[in-house]
Amino acid sequence: MKAFIVRSLLILVSLVLLVQLWIFTSLVWWRTHSVETTMMMRLDYWSEPSKPIKHEWRDYDQISDYVKHAVVAGEDGKFLQHHGFDWAGIQFALERNKDKGKVVAGGSTISQQLAKNLFLFNQRSFLRKGQEAIATWMMERIWSKQRILEVYLNSVEFGDNIYGIEAATQHYFGQSSKSLSREQAAFLAAILPNPKYYQDHRDDRKLLNKKRMIQKYMRYSNIP
Repeated sequence: MKAFIVRSLLILVSLVLLVQLWIFTSLVWWRTHSVETTMMMRLDYWSEPSKPIKHEWRDYDQISDYVKHAVVAGEDGKFLQHHGFDWAGIQFALERNKDKGKVVAGGSTISQQLAKNLFLFNQRSFLRKGQEAIATWMMERIWSKQRILEVYLNSVEFGDNIYGIEAATQHYFGQSSKSLSREQAAFLAAILPNPKYYQDHRDDRKLLNKKRMIQKYMRYSNIP
């Protein structure tokens, strides 16, 4: 019995280490190579293989600065200041959730969201949050802030099977992400908290309020 427990623990530790090695080598490779697919894209495809994933990679300088400012303003105002975790934001989210008695705020940074999109899944659990923290810690030390924002913009979900800013711009506006206007960029940043819902509810009051807030503050957001 003791030998079985020891063997099981060794197998478990080996699996955990293999996952960390996979994440580390992926981050090293993606430091200089385009990210063509993510775990979130794979999960979407596996759940409904008949629906193609819409995704086109665009380099950082091929993307409008408006959308960079808008996404930072809407998702992570302290993006350039933190090292992966906004502790004040996390504390604020915990207090809001406690007051409301349910999850109404997440407190995740762009880096944390990207780590989840690249390697993990949406289901809430302590195991997933722990792995997300490890992947975020590694990412912040391997990649520059510009690379993190570039990959985030190219991999975040903007609607049903729509991933990345180029596919989103083509879908919603029929144009290139390089030519996005300030208002269009604010709209795309505003739908990120719930893109599949807002895709079909573009007049939702919450969405319009968030869009106005982003337009107000995007000029003050700092980008790499």
